[in-house]
Amino acid sequence: MEVKLWNDKREREMYDNLAELFAIIKATEKLEKAYVRDIISGAEYETECQKLIAQFKTLSSTLRDTVPNIERFHDTYKMDCPAALNRLVTSGVPATVEHQAAAAMSSVSSAAVVAECVQNFITAMDSLKLNMIAVDQVHPVLSDLSSSLNKLSILPVDFEGKTKMREWLSRLSKMGAADELTEQQARQLHFDLESSYNSFMASLPTGGS
Repeated sequence: MEVKLWNDKREREMYDNLAELFAIIKATEKLEKAYVRDIISGAEYETECQKLIAQFKTLSSTLRDTVPNIERFHDTYKMDCPAALNRLVTSGVPATVEHQAAAAMSSVSSAAVVAECVQNFITAMDSLKLNMIAVDQVHPVLSDLSSSLNKLSILPVDFEGKTKMREWLSRLSKMGAADELTEQQARQLHFDLESSYNSFMASLPTGGS
């Protein structure tokens, strides 16, 4: 005896769509694993992933009344496709696009910190030229500079500017707020700032690299 899963054409279409949704989730899981294992190239992955995401969005919209919750559908049929759920439901874009966006954000963020470092170097050197040599004038300026240098991930831990600013901050912390740098100390600090600034500018990647 033949058992029908559907009573009419509309029901049959619904079951076909459910089967297609199941297949898309499974295919996406395999694609994600293939990309992670470097079995396919980033370009191949991105093309196929965009196709699957587009199909998934269309089907999800069609089945929104039947399948209001994709995670529940996934759990009901014990699919075990966490990577597919992340890609289709949470992210909605291929991993390659995510990585490009993250790199772009990182680049923008780094550019802002570089500008901050340059500004703090200039402020520190200008302060000394204006004879602002009291500890409570010098310390905040050097502290801002040290903080901005530490935020820039492209600089090594032992970068000259970081080391010298730490040394100066340590020296200033042992002095009173109203104490002033001697002429020799002010001259040495300005030299260290100028030297560190030149090293900083030389360490930045050029546009062609």
